[in-house]
Amino acid sequence: MKTLNSIGLDAEKSKVLAEKLNLLLANYSVFYQNTRGAHWNIKGEKFFELHLKFEELYTDLILKIDEVAERILTLGYAPAHCFSEYERLSEIKESQHVSDGVLSVKDILNSFRVVISLQREILTLSADAVDEGTNALMSDYIRAQEKMVWMYSSFLNR
Repeated sequence: MKTLNSIGLDAEKSKVLAEKLNLLLANYSVFYQNTRGAHWNIKGEKFFELHLKFEELYTDLILKIDEVAERILTLGYAPAHCFSEYERLSEIKESQHVSDGVLSVKDILNSFRVVISLQREILTLSADAVDEGTNALMSDYIRAQEKMVWMYSSFLNR
């Protein structure tokens, strides 16, 4: 017999989802800090354009960080909260070249590649667990981020 958590989902599948969501949380947290760094330090002819775009992005990321952490709690687990743990878990690494607009946009595109891939994995797991809450969250994130990838890629003329 399956053991259910407090919201009626299979407890073991929820545990796996919470672990994957913690990976996502770690990646989002490093992505967020890199974007803040680019916003603060950007220089050059596209300063005004990129400064605003980076602020829009980090504002969006901080909301997602909160939503992912709250989803982990809803599933009955604790969200990671230490930056040392984020660094250990995250595929996205600290950016060292935050004043160069082109390199910052390339970092952002790489970060989107990482989080979209992980979100697709979570989407599959959440569908298997019949976890509509996590599934809807991932679906919404993916749709919006695919559009952002197109926009940032267009900035680079890709």
